[in-house]
Amino acid sequence: MAYMITDECISCGACEPECPVGAISEGDTTYIIDPDKCVECVGHHDSPKCAEICPVDAPQPDPDHPRK
Repeated sequence: MAYMITDECISCGACEPECPVGAISEGDTTYIIDPDKCVECVGHHDSPKCAEICPVDAPQPDPDHPRK
């Protein structure tokens, strides 16, 4: 499933450059992940880089967007 960024986001921006497909962008108050672009880093890394790098664990699996 795609990842989403929760309200825990502190807008530090650490996750954006880590995304290999450019699915993360700056939103109005927090960063957001485009669920149509998110590939969970499959084929790029062993695990989702946004979740690894985030200091507050804001990126989480999005139950509303299962992997296609």
